[in-house]
Amino acid sequence: MSTVATDFASKLEPLVELAERAGISSEHLLPYGFDLAKIDLAAVDTSAPQRARYVVVTATSPTPFGEGKTTTAIGLVQGLALEGASATLTIRQPSMGPTFGVKGGAAGNGKSQVLPFEKMNLHLTGDFHAITAAHNLLSAMIDNHLHQGNELHIKERSITWPRVLDVNDRSLRHVVTGLGGAIDGVTRQSSFDITAASEVMVIMSLATSYADLCERLGRIVIGQNEAGEYVTAEDLKAAGAMAALLRDALCPNLLRTTEGSPVLVHTGPFGNIATGCSSVIADRLAGQHSDYVVTEAGFGADMGAERFFDIKCPVGGLRPDCAVIVTTVRALKSHSGKYRLAPGKPLPDAMTEENVEEIRTGSANLLKHIEIVRGFGLNPVVAINVFPTDHEAELAEIEKICAEAGVRVARSLGVVEGGEGARELAREVAAACEESADAQIRPLYEDSDSLKDKIAKVAAMYGASGVDYTPAAAKRLKEYQAAGFGSLKVVVAKTPMSLSADPQAKGAPTGWTLPIREVRLAAGAGYVYAISGTLSTMPGLSAHPAAERIGLTTDGEITGVK
Repeated sequence: MSTVATDFASKLEPLVELAERAGISSEHLLPYGFDLAKIDLAAVDTSAPQRARYVVVTATSPTPFGEGKTTTAIGLVQGLALEGASATLTIRQPSMGPTFGVKGGAAGNGKSQVLPFEKMNLHLTGDFHAITAAHNLLSAMIDNHLHQGNELHIKERSITWPRVLDVNDRSLRHVVTGLGGAIDGVTRQSSFDITAASEVMVIMSLATSYADLCERLGRIVIGQNEAGEYVTAEDLKAAGAMAALLRDALCPNLLRTTEGSPVLVHTGPFGNIATGCSSVIADRLAGQHSDYVVTEAGFGADMGAERFFDIKCPVGGLRPDCAVIVTTVRALKSHSGKYRLAPGKPLPDAMTEENVEEIRTGSANLLKHIEIVRGFGLNPVVAINVFPTDHEAELAEIEKICAEAGVRVARSLGVVEGGEGARELAREVAAACEESADAQIRPLYEDSDSLKDKIAKVAAMYGASGVDYTPAAAKRLKEYQAAGFGSLKVVVAKTPMSLSADPQAKGAPTGWTLPIREVRLAAGAGYVYAISGTLSTMPGLSAHPAAERIGLTTDGEITGVK
């Protein structure tokens, strides 16, 4: 943890005062230690109108290092507070997979952090463990059902429900369960996903109440029976016990920024293979009492923001007022196509040298993300997250490009200046919210479109000229459509490093074909997802993961979480 965060942590005001700032009554406060709390679901008034301006923070296609989207969102909330507005941040809880891997923690940086920093990145209030347990309970009940005689006549090879674990572990991608004698269960091939990729995680992020949670869990499809009918968690009588495990986890977590702005941290579906957004419940709660709710959508506008507009907002009955696109000098330089960046390796020296032409070339990616956001009915605000290696001429060039595109732009210096460094951004966001009062928010596709047409529209939004399905994927998609799942939403799971399915294709590529190798059903979450390329739902660790640098002092202080 940084010295800055440590200094702020020593001056934390009481939780009751923090809750009052978020408009939450102390009677709904469930303290979890001295520095964070859960909020009772009774605090969420589903009939109350959303008084807050609703702002989503997204980004251009990132480098492997990330472009500081969370840091920018934190700074923006702090900047709005300095401008005299009440503002609440709602973000996802980080998965411990990336925390122990290459990316590290996801709680901001410098003077724009979420506190308590280490707890935010390690366990927090145990929500991820509850989701892991609920998911694996269903896995256990599936295998027990097979062992006990298989009354539902489930076809073993049709089972699509894996197990999950919140640790990057490539050795668990493909496993065989039930080895041993007959008493040890049915031997079959299975797999592990990371917890953030679990359908239960997405269900938690979209559920609007305990009743909705139970209904969604019951709709989970785990496979098919011998007659070809879909078997659900409700058929296995597992949904009730799963919901019981998730009761407390459905309550949002209250934390704060380094400047005392309230933060609701809740759920954490991955941005490349899931929805990439924090919970509907947290946003509804924040929207009842704040002037502004700032939330974040995973990766770029092509991924997290698309699912924010097409899935999260309709489910939650939420209307966005502004979209912020975070970009950086290094991201636009990487989209010039001149550099090949790798996780865990430093930037090439040449990349830190002044080069306005590379900014201009790489801006094709920024302009495409602006086009994507405009397609949903909003004119975005571009936030330039400033780094010490940036040159004035490069920053000025980005501002010029934005002016030519007709979008608002502001520099963000939240890392070194906190809210003060984001006041210009806050003013631009406030002005954009006013301008969008009469904007018509448009979905990318209609629920009545076929699944194939929905995926085609998502691909076209990326810049693809078509979609190429493997025979197995095409067959599965046709089956889902015929079985009555055609009205569901869609998620295209692809690399976040490019607008295309090729992580090395930079800028804004066109004329390419989106390859779909597999299609899966997430009926409880309410969507079908198509997997492109070799994308894995269980990441692996690098040669020298961040876990090597994390430790505990003799005084009980956690060190090395970045």
